Amino acid sequence: MTAPSKPQLPAFDPIDVAESNFTSYPEVHRAANQARYNRRLGDHAGLTNFGVNLTRIVPGGQSSFRHAHSRQDEFIFVVEGEVVLETNRGAQVLTAGICAGFPAGSGDAHRFVNRSDRDVRLLVIGDRTPDDEIVYPDVDMHAVLGPDGAYRFTTKAGEPL
Repeated sequence: MTAPSKPQLPAFDPIDVAESNFTSYPEVHRAANQARYNRRLGDHAGLTNFGVNLTRIVPGGQSSFRHAHSRQDEFIFVVEGEVVLETNRGAQVLTAGICAGFPAGSGDAHRFVNRSDRDVRLLVIGDRTPDDEIVYPDVDMHAVLGPDGAYRFTTKAGEPL
């Protein structure tokens, strides 16, 4: 039997995609969100209508601040580990194989927190609808996705961050 060859695009191994803990959050809110790392699989495949990330959250880290989108649907699949999902209704523990979905405009602010002693891996899928507004109920931040694909962050009162 011969060894399998390396996949060629459009197929690829997610491990070959660079991992980064970059966040577009303003400096004042960055540190709390740099214990999570993304492999931007959708970008690697050239997708433009929706994003697909393989997100790794280290112990003690979080996916983001709790947030809700006005126009973007989000879907998360727990690939590996145990993670706490925090929503408007409270917290629950999710394990590998469990999914969560957040319809646009639901107002259900959510985040994922790794309270375990092992890394967690999530497959995160969301669309890229311009003018999507993001509310963050637990921090003084608001965001709008511009037509260029970049988020514009302000305080809840509209002051620049």
